[in-house]
Amino acid sequence: MRAALLQLSVGDDPAANLPVTRDFIREAAAAGAGFVLTPECTNLLSSDRTHQKAVLRHEEEDATLAALRAEAARLGLWLLIGSLGLKTHDADGRFANRSFLIGPAGQIVARYDKIHMFDVDVSPTERYRESEAYRPGTRAVLAEAEFAKIGMAICYDLRFAHLFRRLAQAGAQVLTLPAAFNDTTGAAHWESLIRARAIETGCFVLAPAQCGTHGAHGDKPRRTHGHSLAVAPWGEVLADGGTAPGVTLVDLDLTRVSAARARVPALHHDRAFEGP
Repeated sequence: MRAALLQLSVGDDPAANLPVTRDFIREAAAAGAGFVLTPECTNLLSSDRTHQKAVLRHEEEDATLAALRAEAARLGLWLLIGSLGLKTHDADGRFANRSFLIGPAGQIVARYDKIHMFDVDVSPTERYRESEAYRPGTRAVLAEAEFAKIGMAICYDLRFAHLFRRLAQAGAQVLTLPAAFNDTTGAAHWESLIRARAIETGCFVLAPAQCGTHGAHGDKPRRTHGHSLAVAPWGEVLADGGTAPGVTLVDLDLTRVSAARARVPALHHDRAFEGP
């Protein structure tokens, strides 16, 4: 299977972001990709809550989801929509940060709501409280595609190794990690953490990312790290998307999953222990 990681630099207007995403999907398909992945926040990247309420929609009404499902069907490919910001019917009015696996007939095969919220003070002047606007998911998701079993995660989930171990022990061969990773923490930790998750699980890790500077409608400008990564089950970086928007291609050979796990079968070596 040839996979394509799309690196985007979205703004706060879903209608303006959509044609850029669609053009990259078509470019990936023309290059032979059968599995295309977009980053977190594919439809919108904004921290302005008033603006989010004005432009976000419920899943059944979201124009980006509908258009990308149609594009996957038209091209006959598998598509991971890294995540969309969506309204929910929750009483507190918080949104969902939801990833979708779309099949080649345009059907929704799986949904995953981001479990871990980025509530972090990166520096004295850089503060994030994702949980103020987005409600966390509560369920890990292992999706069945015709070419692989896929464990779905999003961005800050990367720092919680137990999630990925559970997915791998449940059968995942490929882990998807769409992200809008902060530039400060990305420079320090992004590649190291992704390689660690691949090594620990013996999975391919496919991590399409946002890049560049984002900010409008009163937002403080925010920089994302870029460097969409594809990492092999033994931990090698197979492809790096750099810092500009574009398409990064990688060929997946799933025999490398079983080979890595045979060399170091750590997924079968868990032991119960006491303390601390």
